[in-house]
Amino acid sequence: MFSKACEYGIRASTYIALKSLEGTRVSLKEIAEQIDSPVAFTAKVLQQLSKNHIVESVKGASGGFEIATSNISKIKLDRIVYAIDGNTVYEGCGLGLKKCNANEPCPVHDKFVQIRADLKNMLENTSLYDMTMGLEEGLTYLRR
Repeated sequence: MFSKACEYGIRASTYIALKSLEGTRVSLKEIAEQIDSPVAFTAKVLQQLSKNHIVESVKGASGGFEIATSNISKIKLDRIVYAIDGNTVYEGCGLGLKKCNANEPCPVHDKFVQIRADLKNMLENTSLYDMTMGLEEGLTYLRR
């Protein structure tokens, strides 16, 4: 459903939010390790997230990535998805057909309309803060 870059973007943002709540900046290498992503690919994803003001990149010896704690509950997952994948998750055919719409639907078109509406609702209403809660309690994970 999401591109690999978007999956890593959500995981990286969640990890950075968790560490930011603990008052810590994190390095590119640590992020890549904690989300099980190649370092070079993670760097490109973080560049997009930084460009879209989701994460902040701080240069220097004590630098790294962080998110202002006041923003963690305000940043919703839809913003991360849009920064990396645009609106593609809400568009296109569920079966990958070139042309699929209400007038010329694929066999799953009508079911995908509701799935996409539910997905959009979840992404618009889930914050990075919400994502960190299970991590802090050890109920959810960013890598396996």
